[in-house]
Amino acid sequence: MTPEMVLSIARESLTVTVLVAAPLLLAALATGVLVGVLQAATQINEMTLSFIPKLLALVVVLLATGPWMLEMITSYTRTLFHNIPGMLG
Repeated sequence: MTPEMVLSIARESLTVTVLVAAPLLLAALATGVLVGVLQAATQINEMTLSFIPKLLALVVVLLATGPWMLEMITSYTRTLFHNIPGMLG
């Protein structure tokens, strides 16, 4: 196994990680900003007001993108397992 191969696997795994995490992180960010603006405008400082909408947004995004995330992870894992014999030889 060459150093270039290790770096390639690491780069590819980080790319898959970012792609899988991005929808959830962006949904949490957008919901947090929206709730923060509403809290600042109305001067309501309730902790559950920021937590519950984020949780609901994450559930909706996970239901919408969950199959795609699972397919991406399983496809990467299959490719990695398929390439193991070539990496060792």
